[in-house]
Amino acid sequence: MLRPAPVQPTRGRPRSFDVDAAVERAMNVFWSRGYHATALPDLLRATRLSRGSLYAAFGDKHSLFLLALDRYIADAIARMDVELAPHRDPVEGLRTFLAGYVERTSGTNGRRGCLLVATAMELAGQDAEVGRRVAGFFKAMEARLADALSRAKAAEKLADRVEPASAARILVCFVEGLRVIGKTTPARTSSQASADALLDRFVS
Repeated sequence: MLRPAPVQPTRGRPRSFDVDAAVERAMNVFWSRGYHATALPDLLRATRLSRGSLYAAFGDKHSLFLLALDRYIADAIARMDVELAPHRDPVEGLRTFLAGYVERTSGTNGRRGCLLVATAMELAGQDAEVGRRVAGFFKAMEARLADALSRAKAAEKLADRVEPASAARILVCFVEGLRVIGKTTPARTSSQASADALLDRFVS
């Protein structure tokens, strides 16, 4: 399981601010503006830190961005682990997973898009550390979906022709496509209908 990189403590006076809250605020700025369009003053306003405190705590903009990206990934994986938990009926878990993406990508909810998709488009081909994180997240998502589909197949709830690994890859492409389409503010009903139709092709 991917975990966020810990913020390494430094010697000296204890922090007088909430590091996790500062990372979350920075994450929201990067999410809304993108990496290159986010300037230091944007981060100082969002985190409510002075320039010296920000650099002392996080090093530089790139290091803070990696922490923000790790936070976003950890939140997404934690959500998937609840939706696709092994004790749940696998098909119902998959429906819950898809419904969550539909909800987050419909109407005004989807206008910011996905931080990971935006980051992949902006930086993954240029920044090895970012590329590793993005690839790791999609691999983790695919593995969780393949596990749920394998459990559905073992329970004879998956069509015989469906291979769990291939179906998992299709679902990853579908939900991340919803993130992109969400920027155009699609109707929730049409996105949900598409999600239902796709899953119905897999289940028996």
